[in-house]
Amino acid sequence: MKILVVNAGSSSLKYQLFDMDNEQMLAKGLVERIGIPGSRLKQTVGEKKHRVEMPMPDHVEASKQMLSALTDPENGALKSIDEIDAIGHRVLHGGADFTKSTKIDEECMKAIEANVPFGPLHNPANLMGIRACQMVMPTVPMVAAFDTSFHQTMPPKAFLYGVPYKYYKEHKIRRYGFHGTSHRYISKRAAEFLGKDIEELNIVTCHLGNGSSMSAVQRGKCVDTSMGLTPLEGVLMGTRSGNVDPAVLQFIMNHDGLTADEMLQMLNKQSGLLGISGISSDMRDVEDAAAKGNEQAQVAIDILIHGIKKYVGAYAAIMGGADVIVFTGGIGENSPELREKVLDGLAFMGASIDPNKNCVRGSECDLSAEDSKVKVLVIPTNEELVIARDTLAIMNGKQPNI
Repeated sequence: MKILVVNAGSSSLKYQLFDMDNEQMLAKGLVERIGIPGSRLKQTVGEKKHRVEMPMPDHVEASKQMLSALTDPENGALKSIDEIDAIGHRVLHGGADFTKSTKIDEECMKAIEANVPFGPLHNPANLMGIRACQMVMPTVPMVAAFDTSFHQTMPPKAFLYGVPYKYYKEHKIRRYGFHGTSHRYISKRAAEFLGKDIEELNIVTCHLGNGSSMSAVQRGKCVDTSMGLTPLEGVLMGTRSGNVDPAVLQFIMNHDGLTADEMLQMLNKQSGLLGISGISSDMRDVEDAAAKGNEQAQVAIDILIHGIKKYVGAYAAIMGGADVIVFTGGIGENSPELREKVLDGLAFMGASIDPNKNCVRGSECDLSAEDSKVKVLVIPTNEELVIARDTLAIMNGKQPNI
C-alpha cells in the first residue's frame, strides 16, 4: 500500500510518499511560497532532484503540482496517482476530541474547525491542505493525525491550570501539549533500541528544535508535557518565550501600550533565543556568537539548558525516577554541546554521558557512560512514518498502535 503524508502550512506544503509494504520512503517534497510571488516545488526521489517554479495561488494548485511531480515520467515515483491508496494529514490541534488518529469525514472536519481558536495559525492551514487534496483526489481516503493526541492520557493534575474551573468546563482551557507524534515515536523507538518493554520504562523525551517540548512518558503513556493550551508554553524556543509570569505581560502591555494580540505576537515571534540573544532564532548562529564572546548569546543558551534540566528533574520526580532520556529534533539531534551541558550535574540521578559517544549528530546512538544507570539516547524523529503507519492501520480496519 502506498500512502502519501501531507503537512500543510499557511504558505507551504510538505509531503512524503511511503511504500508501506516495507516502510520505504519513495519521495519527499516541499512546496513553498503558496499564494505569494516566487512559488516553487522541490522534490527528491532517490538521487533524482526535481524543481518547479510557477505561480501557485492556493493549496489546490500546490496539490496539483505535487501530484504532477510525483508522477513526472523522469523524476517522479509513481506512474499514476491511482497508485496512492490513502493520504495521512498532520493536524496541529485536535483538542480533547481526538485521542488517536482518525479517518477524515464531515464530523472530523467540523471538530478540526472547532479547535481553530486553540490553533489559529495552524489548524486553518491544515484544513486548507485537506480540502485541497479532497478536490484533486476526491476518491482517496484520508486520515488526520493530531499533534495533541498522544498527550491526552495526562491526568487532570497535569493538564489543568490553576484558574477558575469554569474556564475548563465552559471553554476547555487546559494543557493539550504538542509534538505528540514525535514524542510517541521516539519513546517507542527508544524501547525498541534498548530491547526493553516500554511498559517497564519511565522515559523523558526531549524534542528540541525551533519549537521545543518535553514529555514524561510512563509505561508508554504521556503523563505530563511542557507545552500547554498552545505551543507557547515550556522551555525557551527559537522565537517563543516559553514560561513567563503572566504579570510580566501586564507590565509590558501597560508600559508599551500593546494590545493582547500584539503581546502574543511578541511572545511567539520576537522572543526566545532571538529575543534574548539579539542575534538569531537559529541555535547554530547563537552558539557561534557565544563562542566569539557574545554574552547575550551565551545567556540565551544558558536559559534553554537551565529550562531543559528543570523539566528532566521534574519529570523524573513525578514518575518516581527516569530510566531513559531521549534527545531528538534539530537541536537535540545535532548539538553535542547542548546535550553535554544538559547532562552535566545529573549524575546525582544516575544520568551521565560518554563524551566520545556524544560527538554523534543526526543518528541513533546510546550516549550513556559505562556507569550511567539512566540510558541517554539520540533518536532522530520520524513523524511522517508514524502518520503513515496510523493511516495504514485505519485503512486496514485497525486502531492505531499508540
